[in-house]
Amino acid sequence: MLQAPVAATLIRLSWPNMLMMLAQSSTGLIETWFLAKLGTEVLAGVAVVVPVLMLMQNMSQGAMGGGISSAIARALGAGRRDDANHLVRHAVALNAGIGLVFTVLLLLFGRQLYHLLGADGPALDAATDYGHVVFAGLTLMWMMNALASAIRGTGNMLVPGAVICGGAVLLIPLSPCLIFGLGPLPPLGVVGGAWALVVYYGAGTLILGAYCLSGRNPARLVRGGLQWRMMRGILTVGGFACLNPVLTNAIIAVTGALVGAYGGTAALAGYATAARLEYLLMPLAFGLGAPMVAMVGSNIGAGQPERARHIAMAGGAMAFALAEVVGLLAATFPYAWLRLFGTDAHLLEAGAAYLRLVGPFYGFFAMGFSLYFASQGAGKLKWPLTAGGLRLFLYVGVGGAVLAATGSLTAFYILGAIAMVTYGLVVLWSVAARTWFR
Repeated sequence: MLQAPVAATLIRLSWPNMLMMLAQSSTGLIETWFLAKLGTEVLAGVAVVVPVLMLMQNMSQGAMGGGISSAIARALGAGRRDDANHLVRHAVALNAGIGLVFTVLLLLFGRQLYHLLGADGPALDAATDYGHVVFAGLTLMWMMNALASAIRGTGNMLVPGAVICGGAVLLIPLSPCLIFGLGPLPPLGVVGGAWALVVYYGAGTLILGAYCLSGRNPARLVRGGLQWRMMRGILTVGGFACLNPVLTNAIIAVTGALVGAYGGTAALAGYATAARLEYLLMPLAFGLGAPMVAMVGSNIGAGQPERARHIAMAGGAMAFALAEVVGLLAATFPYAWLRLFGTDAHLLEAGAAYLRLVGPFYGFFAMGFSLYFASQGAGKLKWPLTAGGLRLFLYVGVGGAVLAATGSLTAFYILGAIAMVTYGLVVLWSVAARTWFR
C-alpha cells in the first residue's frame, strides 16, 4: 500500500470489497423482491424502514467502520502493532454499545418514525412489524461491521468479502422460506424477511469474530480493558463521519415523505424503488472507498501525503466512471429495474421520471462518496460533510419549497440532480485543492 502502483493496487484491493458491498446491499433488494409479492402496501411499508436500516448499515460500516479502518491502518503504517490489536477490541465494544442504544430507540419509537416518513394504514402496520424484528437484531449488524472494518484496515478485503457474500447467498433461499413458508416452516409474511436478515447478521458476527481471534488477522482481537485514548482514535474520524450517512439517508427518507405527501402511496413506492438504485451506488463507491481508507491512512501515517492524494483522485475517477454506466443504463431503461418490484402504473410512472432525470448524474454522487472515504483515511472530513449538508439543503430545502409551490415532481427531481452534481464537485475540489494539508 506504500509503494506499489496506485491504480493496480486499488483494483486489486477493491474488487473483493466491491463484490462484498454489492452482495450486502443486494440482501435488501432480495428482501424487497420477495416482499413485493405480498402487495403494494407491504412494499410501501418496507420502503420507509429501508432508509433507517441503511442509515444503520452506513453508520456502522461506512462511518464508524471507516474510523476503525483508518485508526488501524494508521497504527500499522506507523509500526504500532500492539495499538492495532487493542483497537479491534475497542471497535467491537464501541459498535456494540452504539447498536444497543439504537435498538432500544427504534423499538420504542419506530412506529412514530415510520408514520412521519409517510407510512399509514396497512403500510404502517407492515413497517412496524418488519422494523420491530430487524432492529431487534441491530447490535449484531454493528458488531459484524466493526469486525469487518478491523480486517479491512489491515488491507485484507478478501475475508470480509467472502463472509458477507456467503451471507447474501444464504438469504436467497432463507428469505422466501421464512416469508412464504416451506414444509414445517409456517409463512411468517413480512416479518420472515426481517428474521432472515437477523440470522445473516448473527452468522457474520460469529465467523468474523473467530477470524480476528485466531491470530490470522494482522490486527488481532485480544483481551483487555477499555481506554479512552483508543476510543478517541476511532471516534475522532468515525464519530464525525456519522454525519455523512445521516445526511445521505435523511435525503432519501425526507424526499420520500414529500413524494408520498404529494403523489400518494403508489408514487412513494415508485420513488423509493427508483431511489433504491442509489443504495447500489453506495457499495460501488464503498468498494473503492474502503481500500482508499486503508491506503490513504497508511500513507499519511508513513509521511507520504502526496501519494495519499493521488490515491484519492484515482479512486474518485474510477467510482465516477462505474456509477455513470449504472446511471445512464437506468435512465435509458428505467422499467427494467422498476418492474422487478411492481407493475402498478403510478409506481412505474413516478420511478421512471426520477431515473430519467437523476440517473445521468449518478457518477457525481459516487465520486463524492468515494472521496469521502479517502478523506476519512486522511482524518479530514470538513468539506465532504459540508458538501453533504449543501446537497440536503438544495434537494430537501429548495426542492421541497419548489414542490410545495408547483406540485411538480419533475421540478423536484431536477433539484435532486442539481444537488447531486453539487455534492460531487465540492468534494472533488476539496481533495484536488489539497485542503487535507492545510
